[in-house]
Amino acid sequence: MHRYPRNFTGHGATPPDAQWPGGARVAISLVLNYEEGGENSILHGDAASEAFLSDIAGAQPWPGLRHWNMESIYDYGARAGFWRLHRLFTQRGLPVTIYGVATALARAPEQVAAMKSAGWDIASHGLKWVDHRDMPEDEERRQIAEAVRLHTEVVGMPPTGWYTGRCSVNTVRLTAELGLPWISDTYDDDLPYWIEAGDRDQLVLPYTLEANDMRFATAPGYIEGEQFFRYLRDSFDVLHAEGGRMFSIGLHCRLIGRPGKIAGLIRFLDYAAEKGGAWFASRSQIAAHWAAHHPHTRRERPHLMSRDRFVERFGGVFEHSPWIAERAWALELGPAHDSATGVHSALARMFRAATAEERLTVLRAHPDLAGKLAAAKRLTPESTHEQASAGLDALTDEERQTFQRLNAAYVAKHGFPFIIAVRDNTKASILAAFHTRIGNDTATEFATACAQVERIAEIRLQDMLT
Repeated sequence: MHRYPRNFTGHGATPPDAQWPGGARVAISLVLNYEEGGENSILHGDAASEAFLSDIAGAQPWPGLRHWNMESIYDYGARAGFWRLHRLFTQRGLPVTIYGVATALARAPEQVAAMKSAGWDIASHGLKWVDHRDMPEDEERRQIAEAVRLHTEVVGMPPTGWYTGRCSVNTVRLTAELGLPWISDTYDDDLPYWIEAGDRDQLVLPYTLEANDMRFATAPGYIEGEQFFRYLRDSFDVLHAEGGRMFSIGLHCRLIGRPGKIAGLIRFLDYAAEKGGAWFASRSQIAAHWAAHHPHTRRERPHLMSRDRFVERFGGVFEHSPWIAERAWALELGPAHDSATGVHSALARMFRAATAEERLTVLRAHPDLAGKLAAAKRLTPESTHEQASAGLDALTDEERQTFQRLNAAYVAKHGFPFIIAVRDNTKASILAAFHTRIGNDTATEFATACAQVERIAEIRLQDMLT
């Protein structure tokens, strides 16, 4: 069994109505990353200096050396940038979520006190602001646990949520073990969603790397505050028009905290206030709202079924042909196959990949319309329901004789029963199709019948999995 873990479906074509408070069109999450004092540094026991997200163009790590300019730029974020942002947000009464690196918070008692006094949402940004991509799983788990311990010691309460940022492939799974109300190491949606972490349902609040001031320090990126404003404005306008979306804005003290950059953020805050329809909320407020209005419901997921269960559940979708489900189970199934459309795709692929003779056996497994099996009440429950939906279970004697005559003529010519998705039709349209198709050549009818078999399977799966 080969299973593909990535989820390309998400909320799908019809996302849920977020029902934001006050009828807001967009929930805006202002996130301030507090990393100053937690970055790579010889002082922090790291092998080299930091080289990421600063105003130093083309910065490279300095192995074994302190990078004075880099440290000074990070220090600006703590000394000046943080306080400029703190004044901006507190004066406007805006809720903020802090992504706090635990070691950075431990080195910033004044800033932590200001965060707490403002009532800000203080989540964890990991133990140190370093790359986790090559970190062994056991070491990453240890560092996550130490981050929670140190955060709780410094802040006086556990982190409200989690975002590592420079994460590994294991980070989401490991942080889901913590039991926090939300985690955010994904960028894959405009709305919160749930994942199942063992016996626990974990809420995920996707984050952003594009509506993010980090683009001032990366290429391609912003070079002036006006560009940042325009991007935030355009994003807000589109989400506002769609309605019921979440908009994360990522900020860093040493970046947006600079005068020429923060001007763009101020323009956006003014714009959003004037336009209206925005619910400024902390990530914990958004998580609490989502959990209350959109709690997770567990269900049986086809891609996680055992072979026997998959065949038991879907073996009858193609009439009397469980071998199609057996073959489909062996495909590369994933979360995208946990819907009627997904299961139908897998089953139909195996039907199409079968030999002509195998597909012919599937056609011949279908009963005649209003034929002897129906009269004897020996149809499958699915076929019984389908034929009844078009009134084929309540024919007059004359209508029954007409169907029997057409059935016999069709089978005599083509070698398999006349097949049509009766739930897409009426008794009259079925009879009209009968008269038209009986004159087709057999190759055409074989292709038409196969397409109708797939359509019947699709309708059955919609009944089963909607």
